[in-house]
Parts: sequence; structure tokens; C-alpha cells
Amino acid sequence: MQTGQQPDGIRTQKRMGVGMMVMAWVLVLGFGAWFFSGLLERQFNPNTSLVTTENAGGVREVTLKRNKYGHYVTSGAINGTPVTFMLDTGATGVAIPVALAERMRLSRGRAFQSQTANGTTLSYATRLDSVAVGGIELADVPASIVTGLEMNQVLLGMTFLKHIEFSQRGDTLTLRQYPDQVNLSRN
Repeated sequence: MQTGQQPDGIRTQKRMGVGMMVMAWVLVLGFGAWFFSGLLERQFNPNTSLVTTENAGGVREVTLKRNKYGHYVTSGAINGTPVTFMLDTGATGVAIPVALAERMRLSRGRAFQSQTANGTTLSYATRLDSVAVGGIELADVPASIVTGLEMNQVLLGMTFLKHIEFSQRGDTLTLRQYPDQVNLSRN
């Protein structure tokens, strides 16, 4: 053996030690990325797990928390497909981005011009079999597929919200659905 060289066993142990240290760092970084992505998601949508209460009169109630940006964002469903809603009392209807509408296979009805925060854009009328936020669900909801909507969320506007009661106090928004507010074609 020459001077300065280490026996094979020692070199193998050093390589294994370095390999284990690299694996440990990869695991720590991976866990950190997973943890912080979940934290960021909860900051954007603090309402991923909704609790619905129902009183003896059949009134359903869901309470939403405002996100760190000041918006009410919540998980929900359109026609049974999970979506993320951004509640928007300034929006006339339920506005669905084109990419999401295509994934959900929503049919495009008549074309019309609509006004968005980014200007005028082309939209298509559609009807949704159901729209649900927690246990609050409406049937036969008019909506629009909006070509200029560059987001992953559905704007939940007044064609849904006007059929339920909602009240805001501090950083919470309470939605209430009364038993007669289920099928919009009757209202």
C-alpha cells in the first residue's frame, strides 16, 4: 500500500457515509417542500375541509374563513367534480375557465361578450346540474364558460349566491341554505 492511500474498506465506508448523508438531505428537502406547499395551499384556500351543520328546520350552514389575500376561497364541486371556488359577489354568474370546462366536458351554449376585470371577453352559456359548497347544493345553475379567465378557480357569483343567505362577520362568511332553496328551476 502506498503512502496516503486508504484501504478499500475505509473508502467504501466513506462512500456509504456520503451516500447516506445525501439521501438524508434529499429526504429533509423533500419533506420541507411537501410541508411548505401544503402550508401555502392552506393560506390560499383555508376552506378545504368544510363542516356543514343542519338544524332541526333543515337549514344547512357552512362557515368560510377569509384567506390571507382577503378572499373567500373554498373547495366545492360542480356536477360532482371537485373544484376550487372563489366567491365573488361582484360577479353576475358562475364563471368557469375554458380549460376547466373542457376537463369537465361542459357543453358550450350561445356565445356572448362578457365584462371581466381584464376587459371584454368571449363567453359561452352553460347550465350546471349541481353546484355544491360543503353540504349546500343547488341544482340547475346557470353559468358561463369564460375564455379570458386565466385562473384555476371558478368564480362563484350571484347566480348561485342570490339563492342562499350569506353574512360576513370579521374574517368569516356564513352561508345558509333553507330547505326551499335547492332547485333553481323552481325559484
